[in-house]
Amino acid sequence: MDDIAIKFENISKQYRLGLVSTKTLSHDLNRWWQTSVLRKEDPYLRIGETNDRSTKGESEYVWALRDINFEVKKGEVLGIIGKNGAGKSTLLKILSRVTTPTTGIIKAQGRIASLLEVGTGFHPESTGRENIYMNGSIMGMTRKEIDSKLDEIVEFAGVARYVDTPVKRYSSGMTVRLGFSIAAHLEPEILVVDEVLAVGDAEFQKKAIGKMQDVSQGDGRTVLFVSHNMGSMATLCDTGIILEKGRLVYSGLIKDAINTYISNSAKESSYECHFSNKDLYFKNIYFRNSIDKKPSKVFPYDKPFNICFELNHKRNIPQDTVLSFTIFDIQKRPLFSSHKVLHNKINDIVVQVPAHLLLGGGYYLRPVLHIPNICFLDKIPEDIYFEIEDTGSIHSLYKNADLGFINVNLVWNETDEKMD
Repeated sequence: MDDIAIKFENISKQYRLGLVSTKTLSHDLNRWWQTSVLRKEDPYLRIGETNDRSTKGESEYVWALRDINFEVKKGEVLGIIGKNGAGKSTLLKILSRVTTPTTGIIKAQGRIASLLEVGTGFHPESTGRENIYMNGSIMGMTRKEIDSKLDEIVEFAGVARYVDTPVKRYSSGMTVRLGFSIAAHLEPEILVVDEVLAVGDAEFQKKAIGKMQDVSQGDGRTVLFVSHNMGSMATLCDTGIILEKGRLVYSGLIKDAINTYISNSAKESSYECHFSNKDLYFKNIYFRNSIDKKPSKVFPYDKPFNICFELNHKRNIPQDTVLSFTIFDIQKRPLFSSHKVLHNKINDIVVQVPAHLLLGGGYYLRPVLHIPNICFLDKIPEDIYFEIEDTGSIHSLYKNADLGFINVNLVWNETDEKMD
């Protein structure tokens, strides 16, 4: 147990939907009577539905989390992955003691610093300096300890000019920079960071990830990180868990967790629109083998394949209209784009992707109809997934090597002559 920083044991969280009313009071009285007086089980633990945001339920009780069990080792960086509403933030709020679990306990060793949302732990009327001291005091630090970290916190956050200004006058970016800087520099044993870093600019996000790496690798502190950016997850985290509708569905190495999450989410390998009010829109998009013309979503590395676009236009296509698409890797990082200016009578377009271009793995297609720098004419709601199967590329000989995603056939010349 000495090497375990956090242990979640049978953690569940139940919420009651709706507004506070006398009905809620009657439920509270019933719960108190059953548990405190009659010494029976909580009657409301036996009811409730899975927390699925997309469907209307019958019960007024939902389980935001249900039977969560896992451990986090000291010095480990854990990525918590899941769709919106999966229970990620609820889990971190329970760990940070913002709310209590309905059942179960969490055992944590050491001080916990949390950044769950913009302005967490800040008093808006107090200055940045005053909030630094207040947060440090809450964490149990002495004034002398905070004094030694003050300049470093302010410099990292980049708010030196505004450190004596009330926080209520900070922008959301300034607030999150200062909040993260306080959480990271006041030497917590456990650092908890939610998706709030997405509020910051790209430069600050890079600094923040670097600081979290220093905290975990250099200082041996534990980090729990929630993000929808799979690239940041892969760079920063050692292990990962996947939450789905309040339940823990996977736990393992971060690379395997990301691949599992992406493959489970990648349901659509085509797109079809039956009706639209737009003058020009995508009617159908799908992939097919270029040889037998059969639709598919999996293609061999050594064979070309087609991307097929069927368009529908109610009147003449506007001049300078362009069909563009971008190919993304499994972590939604852009790899390359292609573009075609459309002519008035075009209905169907077939793009041939050559063999030996994309290495084995999962990819996404994101197409758009637009007039560059003017307006979008049509975009599809979800990226379209497809896979490349490695059927014997030279890259398959290099086990576990990071060789990128695109194979480029360059011209190699050999000569015995000395080059000037």
